[in-house]
Amino acid sequence: MASPVRSPGRVAAPGHGGVGDSPLRPDGTLKVAGEFAYASDLWMDGMLWGATLRSPHPRALITSIDIGPALALPGVRAVLTHEDVPGRKMFGIDRTEDQPVLAVDQVRHEGEPVALVAADHPETARRAMERIAVGYEVLAPITDPRAVLADPEGLKVQDRGGITRHQPVRVGDVTAARAEADVVVSGEYEVGIQDQAFLGPESGLAVPAEDGGLDLYVSTQWIHNDLKQIAPCLGLAEDQIHMTLAGVGGAFGGREDLSMQIHAGMLALHTGRPVKMSYNRYESFFGHVHRHPAQMRYEYGATADGRLLYADVEIVLDGGAYTSSTMNVTGNAASLGVGPYEIPNIRIDAYGVYTNNPPCGAMRGFGAVQACFAYESMMDRLAAACGLDPVEIRRRNAVTQGSRLATGQVIDSPAPLAEMLTRLEAMPMPPPLDASDLRNLPGGVAQTTHGEGVVRGVGYGVGIKNICFSEGFDDYSTARVRLEVIGGEATALVHTAAAEVGQGLVTVQAQIARTELGVQKVTIDPADDRVGDAGSSSASRQSYMTGGAVKAACEAVRAELLALAARRLGRDGPDDLGVAGGKIVSRADGVLGTIEDVLRDEVVEHTREYHHRPTTALDPVTGQGSSHTQLALCVHRAVVDVDVDLGLVKVVEMAAVQDVGKIINRTGVEGQIHGGSAQGLGLALMEEIVVTDGLVRNPSFTDYLIPTILDMPPMRLDILENPDPAAPYGLRGAGEPPTLSSTPAVVAAIRDATGKALNRVPVRPEHIVRGAPWTA
Repeated sequence: MASPVRSPGRVAAPGHGGVGDSPLRPDGTLKVAGEFAYASDLWMDGMLWGATLRSPHPRALITSIDIGPALALPGVRAVLTHEDVPGRKMFGIDRTEDQPVLAVDQVRHEGEPVALVAADHPETARRAMERIAVGYEVLAPITDPRAVLADPEGLKVQDRGGITRHQPVRVGDVTAARAEADVVVSGEYEVGIQDQAFLGPESGLAVPAEDGGLDLYVSTQWIHNDLKQIAPCLGLAEDQIHMTLAGVGGAFGGREDLSMQIHAGMLALHTGRPVKMSYNRYESFFGHVHRHPAQMRYEYGATADGRLLYADVEIVLDGGAYTSSTMNVTGNAASLGVGPYEIPNIRIDAYGVYTNNPPCGAMRGFGAVQACFAYESMMDRLAAACGLDPVEIRRRNAVTQGSRLATGQVIDSPAPLAEMLTRLEAMPMPPPLDASDLRNLPGGVAQTTHGEGVVRGVGYGVGIKNICFSEGFDDYSTARVRLEVIGGEATALVHTAAAEVGQGLVTVQAQIARTELGVQKVTIDPADDRVGDAGSSSASRQSYMTGGAVKAACEAVRAELLALAARRLGRDGPDDLGVAGGKIVSRADGVLGTIEDVLRDEVVEHTREYHHRPTTALDPVTGQGSSHTQLALCVHRAVVDVDVDLGLVKVVEMAAVQDVGKIINRTGVEGQIHGGSAQGLGLALMEEIVVTDGLVRNPSFTDYLIPTILDMPPMRLDILENPDPAAPYGLRGAGEPPTLSSTPAVVAAIRDATGKALNRVPVRPEHIVRGAPWTA
């Protein structure tokens, strides 16, 4: 079978640059020039177009489906329902296979897939979809997560009950500590549904193979996990499906769950022809999971000088209709629920619940974002009650190396939080407002103000995020590295199944190969399932895990190369040999020859798996356990100007200090901090999927707002390198931590300017104008 037009190919990583450098990204120029091949660009002669009929109701019984009118439309090649699923009818990412491929007898959320169409033209597929007649008996949707919590057996979206997971954390005696506290503060906080808002909608191409199997070209975050879910539903063995990563236009967790993969596969197998499916923006809002909305109650007690004595916390996460990643998100929220602070007495109850609201799952920050907004708001409230500066209250309670998290896990690598806060506090502040330039004002050139009613505020935020997978998951990645002479030059070929989703992993893999093998020419094979599992491009884990796998495979290749060099150069052994600048070198004798001279016609290839150190599940009663592989810290300062009369906000500047362990690629790390901060700013001020009675009210980029270049302020960065001895090169995952601390910093700055409580994000103008005052 021919490959599709604009399908992925090998990527040559041009130029020079090893670990610590910032070489140009091989995909960078193509992307900014509009020439990169994304999944939506895939094309194959003779292909059909697939479309999905989705439920208009958040909860209903299906009483009938009539596909006859759709099949009668010229150009329609297939119309499929749940009866046509060739294998297992249910799938799921997180141990619980509870999501139907196509709705069977009921729908549990708006947008749930009900039927599929394949046609010669996308417009024909759309018209056929509209002709499918589905009979519904509409039921009252279950949409209040706290009501589910109060009556989990009576308000069941799933047969197993209303609660996905309850994870308690218990440390010390909260009741006794409450009696000893000089200061007690409490608050209720809410986080709305944030969307990943990746720019490239879900898309892919399914091609029937001559052996009865299937070739899939899809934009995903985790090839092998997709494969494990797809194969049983299509009634195929895993080795009958070949998956190749298509160009991914952003992910942020929203591509961990399946979207169109099984559907396209069903249509391709049924018709015997290639089938392309590509969502438009409206459908994309229903085609992937979102960030869990949260309702949280916090109470803190402290001594008069601001030393924390206890925390009493309840976190309720709305997972929507299906499990997805809710179990793990709930565990994260529980384990990180009080942040990077030393608290001797803790009671946390974290719940994930089912509702008929939109399904929620993985998104950058993964449960830690919601908790961070609450615990940082509480730290500001406590500072006010104790008469302390918001930075000082955090310094006094900051964890350090040797401290324990709420779960009892010891922080066994550098955690210089107090130093980070001091460095952040010392950063220069932006200049005062220049109201003569309208672009500097809230509302901008709309001329809503000329400076009157504008008040400046400053706020701080701290976040701690786990890196890699947690709670006993055997997290690993696989890499194959091949070294040979091509065109007279030693060339390394790196092959992994790790998804490049825009984070720069292709560049990092090449940097590691150059560093470990001493060659400059590196080629990255397309990510596919012809090599072992690389895990998900999530949890800020790929530089750690796939970077570790590439490093290990390169070390094995280098060892064999040096042994070959010792034999060919007549030396006793390879112990004093190394590689540098394309040469074989000896500590005693200097340069001995080139890598090309040693390799000649030899090919050296090794495959290695890299596993991080083991973790443990949280105890289901006490919440104790060393559940995380690695922890990363980021602190933010936000400066805002607020028009207190209209409730408009302009973020003037954001400053961040983040410890990344080891900078592998400075430009890449800076980009991650900027990008994470932008998503945190979006959650603070504008991003929310608005849901009423289970129905999404704003499924478009017209009504779902994300920060633009006009909203994102200048940033000051201070990037620290305190190596983690357990990680490759000592690095720490960098992508998620800035997403945590940026949101509470922005909201704290608005509170500072307005004096309003602002216990919900995103903050809207009416919250500022009509909101309740901030009280301690």
